[in-house]
Amino acid sequence: EREEAVQRWVHETARKPVDLEHGPLFRAGLLRLGEEEHVLQVTMHHVVSDGWSLGVFWRELGTLYEAFLRGEPSPLEDPPIQYADYALWQRQWLRGEVLEEQLGYWKDQLADVGALELPTDRPRPAVRTHRGARQELVLPEWLTRELRELGRQEGTTLFMVLLGAFQALLARYAGQEDVAVGSPIAGATLSETEDLIGFFVNTLVMRTDFSGDPSFREVLSRVRAVALGAYDHQDLPFEKLVEELRPERDLS
Repeated sequence: EREEAVQRWVHETARKPVDLEHGPLFRAGLLRLGEEEHVLQVTMHHVVSDGWSLGVFWRELGTLYEAFLRGEPSPLEDPPIQYADYALWQRQWLRGEVLEEQLGYWKDQLADVGALELPTDRPRPAVRTHRGARQELVLPEWLTRELRELGRQEGTTLFMVLLGAFQALLARYAGQEDVAVGSPIAGATLSETEDLIGFFVNTLVMRTDFSGDPSFREVLSRVRAVALGAYDHQDLPFEKLVEELRPERDLS
């Protein structure tokens, strides 16, 4: 019963909106279960953090907690820059020739990209409702080893192997030879930003050509080229790309 009550508290606390305009972008609550047992609930707006930043946050919180328990001062050094410094640098750097080169690559890469028409079991609603499901699976250790070995043979990473398999599945289901998949990337490309908390994540569009009935090894070669090109041009914010390309939008 106590565990259910804690889960309810966590869920209800997390559901309170973080107001981007008027409220704090970061909120914490502490539930006292006993003299030495507590539950910490942290809620923050996505505009101030991403997945990479959460790792930094919890690591630093643990370091501070241990130090303060021993009555010691913070062992953390001040970051060399703040997120505002990075945002200013990005705005100044991403202009002129740099911006044109980045935009030119993505415009060529995504020219005439179309929607993926999957044969779903029911029609999409006019406006997306998010009333779906999520299916998780764990790959056995032996399969993971085989996938890594395949990647080593073909000069690709495990991510590229899995992306190739996912896109091949989508191509087969949709009966299409052109498959574009959005993939997040950490975006903290500068050494100064590795230990900085902020919103660095970006979305890269991985578009793979399945024409010519390629073997899976050929698919991996194409995916590798697509991924490496995307990594080399990852600094253009996805929102800026959408603004420039103005693709047809669909609320479903």
